[in-house]
Amino acid sequence: MHETRVRVGLLGCGNVGGALAELLLADGDRIAERTGMVLELRAVAVRSLSRPRAASIPPELLTTDAQAVAADPDLDVVVEVIGGIEPARTLILAALGSGKPVVTANKELLANCGTELFDAAAAAGRDLLFEAAVAGGIPLIRPLRESLAGERIHRVLGIVNGTTNYILSQMAAHGASYQEALAEAQSLGFAERDPTADVEGFDAAAKAAVIAHVAFGARVVAGDVDREGIGAIGADDIVSAHRLGFVIKPLAVIEEVDGAIGVRVHPAMVPAAHPLASVRDSFNAVFVEGEAVGELMFLGRGAGGAPTASAVLGDLLDAAHNLTVGGAGRTPALRAVPRRSIDDLVSAYYLTLEVADRPGVLHAVAGVLGDHSVSVRSMEQEGAAEGARLVFVTHPALERDMQACLQELHALDAVRRVGGLIRVVGA
Repeated sequence: MHETRVRVGLLGCGNVGGALAELLLADGDRIAERTGMVLELRAVAVRSLSRPRAASIPPELLTTDAQAVAADPDLDVVVEVIGGIEPARTLILAALGSGKPVVTANKELLANCGTELFDAAAAAGRDLLFEAAVAGGIPLIRPLRESLAGERIHRVLGIVNGTTNYILSQMAAHGASYQEALAEAQSLGFAERDPTADVEGFDAAAKAAVIAHVAFGARVVAGDVDREGIGAIGADDIVSAHRLGFVIKPLAVIEEVDGAIGVRVHPAMVPAAHPLASVRDSFNAVFVEGEAVGELMFLGRGAGGAPTASAVLGDLLDAAHNLTVGGAGRTPALRAVPRRSIDDLVSAYYLTLEVADRPGVLHAVAGVLGDHSVSVRSMEQEGAAEGARLVFVTHPALERDMQACLQELHALDAVRRVGGLIRVVGA
């Protein structure tokens, strides 16, 4: 087999960059035998030369001059795994401007600067590939961009953050509190010391914006995504969900309804029989619903250095092949599309209230729901004596009506606390 040599520059050598470097250095012969591509790692840009690295990475490859790597005419492809907006944005633009295709795993950058970067790639006639930006090692972007390019996709929904899925899985399986499950996730390295990006939904929102780019060609930035974290989910909600035949999952939902695109991230009640309900621990899964193809599901490790590096490697091979034949893959052409506000969402809801256990309370609560056209599918009462917990599941209702209900319920004297409000998805 004729072999083609491709010289690679790597920007960043953390968990993903280090794992990719080790793959290239340790498995180079196997990769070349299978693909005909000799991927030669020629430079690795790092913040500090003194930080310990894997022994397999030759020290002479390391440099602190990332700009020089991005613009180096002796390199063929650049991989960016630094993360964040800057200097990653400037470096990617420099690499594209110097005629090099770029592979990135940077969801935050793509979610906020995607239009600029895709335009730069198109102008340069070079690839900007980002399989690893959304679901780690799961092949999702390539099927959406290529295999399903002609498909009319109605909805993409899934678990795209392994940390929050792990926390909710531990709460469901072991009866752990939110704080206990979070602490365990941190001890295992699934959650950062500051878990805000994960548990408040920022990480998933960035990924949802990137999915909107590819699945719908929609010009969506992370700040456009309706976002809700998992911090309000309590052990009682987990138990109630199980009793009612549901599992609580952290979902990203990207959908087209009447020509408008809705993008949201929030915990959701998923029927126990739904495929996403069985996705546990730190696994990710994405469900794609299309006009002709029906339903597809992608499942796998959504995080971690090795799985993410595997996705980067696949993109690197694609970019190297396209470069050698003088072409580039399809770059998302983003367009302004009508946004569907979450206020227009029609969903069933799970709602809990802590109330005084006295005559007339249920009648008052039912009156508020009825005044806002919210119909109750089921209701349970837990506890008695000094107080009770009411658990409702509604029929489908407008989000704006449900939010108006909450405001009035807060004002009722007999309502001591408005607890969980969780949207039901997939029922």
